[in-house]
Amino acid sequence: MTRVFLVDDHEIVRGGVAALIDSHDDLEVVGEASTAAQARARIAATLPDVAVLDVRLPDSSGIDLCRHIRATHPEIHCLMLTAFDDDEASVAAVLAGAAGYVLKDIRGQRLIESIRLVAAGRRLVDLQMSRRVVASITGGARSPDIALSPREADVLALIAEGMTNRQIGLELGLAEKTVKNYVTGLLRTLGMERRTQAAVYGAARREP
Repeated sequence: MTRVFLVDDHEIVRGGVAALIDSHDDLEVVGEASTAAQARARIAATLPDVAVLDVRLPDSSGIDLCRHIRATHPEIHCLMLTAFDDDEASVAAVLAGAAGYVLKDIRGQRLIESIRLVAAGRRLVDLQMSRRVVASITGGARSPDIALSPREADVLALIAEGMTNRQIGLELGLAEKTVKNYVTGLLRTLGMERRTQAAVYGAARREP
């Protein structure tokens, strides 16, 4: 069962999304909030698998809330849900650690599929978005061609697939602490601060 938490300041929107989610046997809404302050406390109490966050909240932004959730509970995946198709906001959401960014006019089944994918550790970031994020990080239109060792390249590719350090260790036959050291060195090599940035860079690097 995938446990979902909803954050939106519009009660009708929350009610509609909650009813849609609860109509599926594999999904369950475990909490709701209308403000970032409420969400921080209630998410810490319920520890959902996925938090669906509105970008615009009365007391903060969903992007700042996403950054807080990912910093304090990295096991919780965040999906941004907004009425505004804003490139700058979508890039900021990805850099804050969001696994995806979808518009409120999305069809119901697409939203359900997005929640399931995000819960499974998948990232809903297409190539165009990946390139915009990389450009925002590097200040250029294309990702830099940074030389990596074969092991660093392996770790980066698995980060881009959404794997945790433990999962990467199992995949590569490495201790989790060793993977952590590789990730730290990789971020230093790439000149990046966050794992999310490396994940997006890795996804863009794979594409021609």
